Amino acid sequence: MDPAGDPGDVAAAAWSGVHRGPLRAGEWVRLVDGKGRKHNFCLEAGKRFFSNRGHLDHDELIGREEGFTVTSSAGGEYLVFRPLLSEFVVSMPRGAAVVYPKDAAQIVAMADIFPGAHVVEAGVGSGALTCSLLRAVGPHGRVSSYERREEFADVARRNVSQFFGAAEGEAHPAWQLTIGDLAEALPASGERCDRIILDMLAPWDCLDAAADALRPGGILCAYVATTTQMSRFVETVRVHGGFTEPSAWESLVRDWHVEGLAVRPGHKMIGHTAFLVTARRMAPGERAPRKSRRPAPGAYGPDYTGPRADEADPRTDEAAED
Repeated sequence: MDPAGDPGDVAAAAWSGVHRGPLRAGEWVRLVDGKGRKHNFCLEAGKRFFSNRGHLDHDELIGREEGFTVTSSAGGEYLVFRPLLSEFVVSMPRGAAVVYPKDAAQIVAMADIFPGAHVVEAGVGSGALTCSLLRAVGPHGRVSSYERREEFADVARRNVSQFFGAAEGEAHPAWQLTIGDLAEALPASGERCDRIILDMLAPWDCLDAAADALRPGGILCAYVATTTQMSRFVETVRVHGGFTEPSAWESLVRDWHVEGLAVRPGHKMIGHTAFLVTARRMAPGERAPRKSRRPAPGAYGPDYTGPRADEADPRTDEAAED
């Protein structure tokens, strides 16, 4: 720490993906013009950035504190900052769709991802959620990611390395990426974990493997896109019996226009992206109390063909009420 009390740059051992101080070559910056158009690029001495508003020399940015305005050769003005994690993930190269920041934040909060936790992630996609999980568990935690497709894994490796500033060939110390199906690879690994995040088409196929790996009190979280996926996963968790009653929800984000007396909802919003479902693992041999509230009429009528928890549970309604 310097005499003025400035702690200097964030310690590299923190693996935060964040830097303080002047911009340096090798760092990524985010330029935003007056119309809100965004450009992310890596600073390199001697290089130029080109847009429809002329060019900027990287050397004009290197060495300056972020949070300034720069003018291009054709008169375009740009605001210059280092990209936040939430900004990085929506503009990162993609192999698969990314988990948007609003959902990643919900997963970190509602699945209670904590420093030092061991988190298993199935379906690494482009690495967006992985970055949030790694930051949350810290260098002393573990994130074990499973991905079936090698091409998606390659994209995720590059994105995670880019965000955390890892040198070529260097991996985040808390991250292990395995190519394979979690339903088979996780039991074979013998791993025990605190949290499991399932981002896949059929998360119910991994439920038994997840239940065996989760420690009692651990949290299972599924990220699914459709109501049919959500329904099947929730009912399968109920049938399993080794978890608490699952909770399912979605989050919607709407910005607001605020200008003097003109205060109104924005015309654009981040609406449905996915549903989240969480449940906690019971201790071995224990079952959560059955729901006392009766289902809505017709909920499990002749048209319903999915799993039925009341048929799987040997306890009678009278025994449950007692």
